[in-house]
Amino acid sequence: MGQPLRVGVVGAGKISGAYLSTFPHLPQVAVTAVADLDADRARAAVAEHPGARACTVEELLAADDVDLVLNLTIPAAHASVAHAALDAGKHVYGEKPLALTTSEAAAVVQAAETAGLRLGCAPDTVLGTGVQTARAAVEAGLVGTPVAATAFMTTPGHERWHPDPEFYYRPGGGPLYDMGPYYLSALVHLLGPVRRVVGTSSRPRPLRTIGSGPRAGASFESTVDTHVTGLLEHESGAVTTMVMSFDVWAAALPRIEVYGTDGSLSVPDPNYFDGDVRVFRAGAEEWETLPASAGYVGAGRGVGVADLARSLAQGEPHRASAGLALHVLDVMEALLEAAVDRVAREISTTCDSPALVGEQLAATGTS
Repeated sequence: MGQPLRVGVVGAGKISGAYLSTFPHLPQVAVTAVADLDADRARAAVAEHPGARACTVEELLAADDVDLVLNLTIPAAHASVAHAALDAGKHVYGEKPLALTTSEAAAVVQAAETAGLRLGCAPDTVLGTGVQTARAAVEAGLVGTPVAATAFMTTPGHERWHPDPEFYYRPGGGPLYDMGPYYLSALVHLLGPVRRVVGTSSRPRPLRTIGSGPRAGASFESTVDTHVTGLLEHESGAVTTMVMSFDVWAAALPRIEVYGTDGSLSVPDPNYFDGDVRVFRAGAEEWETLPASAGYVGAGRGVGVADLARSLAQGEPHRASAGLALHVLDVMEALLEAAVDRVAREISTTCDSPALVGEQLAATGTS
């Protein structure tokens, strides 16, 4: 393996801990700098990374020892930080969504293409053994031709556990923009891109109360819809029913299921890297658990950055791609527009399904 890709992290909030705890186990990447508007947070973030330094965003973008900027800012800043990093000649990998709007995201994608730089985007959970084993099962024909799917994410809301949850209830947040990328990315891996959507949405509890941390008991207003239901027509002809909600206290729904001409497939939570994949074959009497057969083993947040580094070195497309993230954002935006207009919306973008992680690869491996 050659030299690791040197990573500068912009944004040392809650999600940064998940990335920074994974990176020491990924030889493809090395953290060299962390920047945050709160200098104390940046200093705390580098404490566990010998050789990394805390600095300002401007210093990070100008640094010679930063090859890729990991953009972990709030959604409203994703596009501006990405543009600044690309202008500085850095590759970019960002948290989802790629930008607040499809047009903003398309401009970032174009900027990366013009500069000849890599642009990646979360989620990378779909590269773990859960979704990848399910995809391998679909491609092997275990359920025949997929004809339909369901995708459900229901919770009472993130304000129960997050000490500063307001951004989840602002543009770029809500259940669809927050959790939808996990489910939609998994669905593209399993069934291919989406060509048309219809939907409806609501905001039954606009006033939210923080449940933990120093601000517990404080209330704030949600400015986005918090319950979204959609129908997605894939280019393959399969149809997905999807519900994303911050307004359900309890449910006994599957995360994702795929229904085919010869059976059904149960897919684990795409917010995680692993989990049991189960198949019910036509004529069977019970579900069968499949052994993990594909995906990065033991992966954590940040394996998408390692996949980008590996793919860059090998001259291959990386899997957590900007094209997939742009398409997912387009689907989400169109779904909310369809909910307002009460009409079907055609999806203006498409994408290639990323390459299957076709064998079990250790997240720390170099294959």
